[in-house]
Amino acid sequence: MAGHYYEEFSVGQRFDQAMRRTVTETDNLLFTTLTHNPAALHLDAEYMRDSEYGKPIVNSVFTLGLMVGISVGDTTFGTTVANLGWDEVRFPSPVFIGDTLRVETEVLEMRASRSRPNAGIVTFLHRAWNQRDELVGSCRRSALMLRGPSGAQG
Repeated sequence: MAGHYYEEFSVGQRFDQAMRRTVTETDNLLFTTLTHNPAALHLDAEYMRDSEYGKPIVNSVFTLGLMVGISVGDTTFGTTVANLGWDEVRFPSPVFIGDTLRVETEVLEMRASRSRPNAGIVTFLHRAWNQRDELVGSCRRSALMLRGPSGAQG
């Protein structure tokens, strides 16, 4: 499963990622502690018992990373030079331990790189849903993508 070169994308193209992932307590605990985020809403079940959620919510940065990570195999694996940025990152519904996430990706924009003739910039919209079809995350990601061997200009 390899990624696509710049010229293999088209605006409006959609990818329904086949990979899904169930979020575990270990995922949340490790990610939260590795990133030095001691927020009780991620780690303290007693604290969250009386909250509007009734239980800990998964660290949103983990959700962002998982959402983008699931998309890589179908889109940018082996063909990206670099991520240029994430914009309009949103988490409209929380993710809980035990939720299974699925991801869809859409190509929003494309343009040739002005400084690198062997690359172009692709803007993706990533969206993640849980098993109840609730949107739990979205973001726009800009990536510097390699042109294919026949697409390089120079």
